[in-house]
Amino acid sequence: MRLILAWVVVNGLLMGPVWLSSAVADGPSPGWLALEAALLVGLLALLPKRPWSKALAYAAGFAVLLITVVGFASVVFQVSLARPLNLFIDLGLLRSVYDLAVGNIGLPMTIVAMVAIVVILSLTTWGLGRLLAPLDLEGRPALPRLAPRFMGIALIALFGLGLTHETSPVVQSRLATPVWALAKEQGGLLLLTWRERGRFRAEMASRPASYAGVPDLLGKLRDRDVMLTFIESYGMSALNDPQFAQTVGPRLDSLAARMAASVIQLASGRLTSSTQGGQSWLAHGSMISGLWLSSQPRYELLMANDRETLVDDFRHSGHRTIAVMPAIIMRWPEGERLRYDQVFTAPDIPYEGPPLYWVTMPDQFTWSFVEHGVRDTPHDKPLFVETALVSSHAPWVPTLPMVEWERIGNGAAFAPFRQDGHPPKELWIDTDQLRANYARSLDYSLQAMAEYAEKYLDDHTLLIVLGDHQAAPWVTNSNDPDVPVHVLARDRALIQPFLDWGFRAGAFPDPNQRERRMDQFRDWFVNAFSGALSAAAVDTAATHAPPAEGPTP
Repeated sequence: MRLILAWVVVNGLLMGPVWLSSAVADGPSPGWLALEAALLVGLLALLPKRPWSKALAYAAGFAVLLITVVGFASVVFQVSLARPLNLFIDLGLLRSVYDLAVGNIGLPMTIVAMVAIVVILSLTTWGLGRLLAPLDLEGRPALPRLAPRFMGIALIALFGLGLTHETSPVVQSRLATPVWALAKEQGGLLLLTWRERGRFRAEMASRPASYAGVPDLLGKLRDRDVMLTFIESYGMSALNDPQFAQTVGPRLDSLAARMAASVIQLASGRLTSSTQGGQSWLAHGSMISGLWLSSQPRYELLMANDRETLVDDFRHSGHRTIAVMPAIIMRWPEGERLRYDQVFTAPDIPYEGPPLYWVTMPDQFTWSFVEHGVRDTPHDKPLFVETALVSSHAPWVPTLPMVEWERIGNGAAFAPFRQDGHPPKELWIDTDQLRANYARSLDYSLQAMAEYAEKYLDDHTLLIVLGDHQAAPWVTNSNDPDVPVHVLARDRALIQPFLDWGFRAGAFPDPNQRERRMDQFRDWFVNAFSGALSAAAVDTAATHAPPAEGPTP
């Protein structure tokens, strides 16, 4: 009986991720029986009861649990980042998961959850080891002594029969090899990642390492401030999917009307992001480097290389370069590598308002800080300010009302809203409410941007606002990687190059706009705003974009 229970439990653990993946993807009916479970339980059933065989059983139990965890993690990655887990590169994301948990449920509950996970995994390993340990059959009658052996042989025979495919199609369709499939997937991703490193090095070698020699580099932006601002999780689904568009669409209509009333030129387009569902830094890096950073190894290779980025382009053109990163709560060495003149992370920003779950500070405060803490401070150079907003980060709670800009100050004005809305632990369960909050958070972020432009955008500033990536596919029901881009300026000459590039006037991108990726932006931008080059005639980045080669690791 214990042998049968062990087989059922191990089979359920190994097949669990397969069943979940099929249910989430609405795919074909998966198998019922994991052949590896039959082999493992069968082999252990034939071993004598010895200390070494008992230790082997516990090791096998731990291995089964580890494979199960990796399998479920891969499903989570597929629905949240639109790609499978890659053990070779994704273990480094555990820190981001920890930070997200602390932001959502607080440090004490995160520690409790971590301890609970360790206890559960330990108890499960112990229980599996007990189930899989060979039986003590000495002194038993012949039938009870031989039955487990026959059962073990039968399970091994099932494994062999399944591999030969000599069963009926109906039976064969109920058999699966999830461990082999997972090992093959991870092995393929490891090989792909290794090759990807070589491809990326070749891409870097084929691109200009510096634009410092471009005649009159960014000369059309001399004495102009340029603001590059990312709205978190702002993807094209917010405009195209009715469940989000019913909230975001009217806000964009209002944006267009308010800009027209304020005599601010507005044009919109779209770009293809290098990531989806998370890892915003890949999108930020793609925009400023002119390289396609679709995976962590590519990002790390860029950070390890001394090649220049858009930050250096602006520095060479006489701008002071500043990064405002309110989501970063620890030291950010990448800021030093990217050579910003000044970096403001959350500890550097004088926000004294309440913490808002994962969101360190609301977008309206960040905009206010950019204006009064950055642009209003004495400086003898024009500014390039890169900002990453956070209010529209999952789980999109609380969604705040706007406050009077004159009352923002140090952020204390936001104190009444710290407990607004549903707590994250409820939203993760109620997906309908989660999606509604996602739309409302974008509505808030766009309203904050519109009011900032209306109030503070002067005649000598170009404001570029875009999404960093689409929200997770399980939220948007879409794998579209495109994000909206809005450019605003009072001087039409600053908007015209974007119109020549395929953008159109107003708050909505042209659905028929030529597809362009984030890594094409830097090369086009430098050529469009340098010297007397025509933006309409220059689109060299399209010839540099590497072709898609299989799934991104």
